[in-house]
Amino acid sequence: MMKWLTQDALLTCPHESGFVGIAPSQNLVTINARRVLVAADPEAKPIAGCPWVGPGMKPCTLTLKVQDGYSGYIRIDGRQVCLDTVTGLTDGTPPGTFNYAVRSPGQDLVEEL
Repeated sequence: MMKWLTQDALLTCPHESGFVGIAPSQNLVTINARRVLVAADPEAKPIAGCPWVGPGMKPCTLTLKVQDGYSGYIRIDGRQVCLDTVTGLTDGTPPGTFNYAVRSPGQDLVEEL
């Protein structure tokens, strides 16, 4: 079972201290008064604190398109709900190497079977 993500979800780059800035875009559905994340909410978001630095290395500073983790069944206002399996690439170098992922969904009540 996969949990729905809320605005309190914790997403990081693979370097663990690179935290994704989440901004929910819908106001219709909440869990414990926290807005549920929907498609595109995790995309093009800033990543702060990535320690991947050095000569010829670019730290993860931005999330790219979600590759997996949107609900195939549940939508809010026509947009797929984000699940705790959300993952996608970052803009860190080398390109196409580093994925961001969910560390905590931000809630433990609502799941998709």
